[in-house]
Amino acid sequence: MPTGGASAKDDKLTIIAISALACILQDLLHEGLGHGVTAWLSGARSVTMSTVALQSDIETRWISANGTLVNLVFAAIFWLVLLRGQLYRPATRYFLVLALAGNLFTGTGYFFFSGVSNFGDWAAVIQDLRPHWMWRLGLVLLGVASYYASMLLVRAQLRQFRGDAENPRRFRVLCWTPYFTDGILAGVAGLLNPAGLFYVVASALPSTLGANAGLLSLPSMLGTAETSEEIPVEPIQRSGVWIAVGAIASLLFILVLGRGITWLR
Repeated sequence: MPTGGASAKDDKLTIIAISALACILQDLLHEGLGHGVTAWLSGARSVTMSTVALQSDIETRWISANGTLVNLVFAAIFWLVLLRGQLYRPATRYFLVLALAGNLFTGTGYFFFSGVSNFGDWAAVIQDLRPHWMWRLGLVLLGVASYYASMLLVRAQLRQFRGDAENPRRFRVLCWTPYFTDGILAGVAGLLNPAGLFYVVASALPSTLGANAGLLSLPSMLGTAETSEEIPVEPIQRSGVWIAVGAIASLLFILVLGRGITWLR
């Protein structure tokens, strides 16, 4: 049975590739399936999707809200899939946990971000609602409560990667690597977006570094988590498939989607 000492066998390059794929999936769900498809079905004649924003010739509350709502729906799907997590290989299980975390943290974090900054998707949703300050306060409170609940859900899945509780190194690697991978990937891709540098600072970085900040705190939460009776997940070994798919997807994400894709009708 692997212990915390086996954490050294977790292959970092594979972890980075899996982290990149989970980040890309979350972004595609938010901008593409959430905002983009809703705008198209709502009658938009021009839709431009990049890694940092969805721009269309029409704006509605549903278009603004559905990016977050799609993230939360898929988070629920990933959570259901992980109920049988023991059926999957360590790398696949780790990807599912990161997909759960990315969609949960983005979905719930956006409530807090828009409530505090009065910017972004949910600021657009509540812009005409009065009294405005009360709606913003409601978003902040909803964001804090739902984000904390999200951290507990992700912790429950990550604790199965526990080995020796006295050696938290594995938890730090599994939590911090995706945080910095996502930040770098989103920042580089965002620099190419057609909406300008403003959206890198106002959208791309807050939605990744800000929303995923829970990953930085999870190792300390995992350190105090109750010991699980389940068999710990084995080390994530090097996988050429995960690395190749992650590299190709990252290049397409940066060079193609980063520059923006436009649909017209």
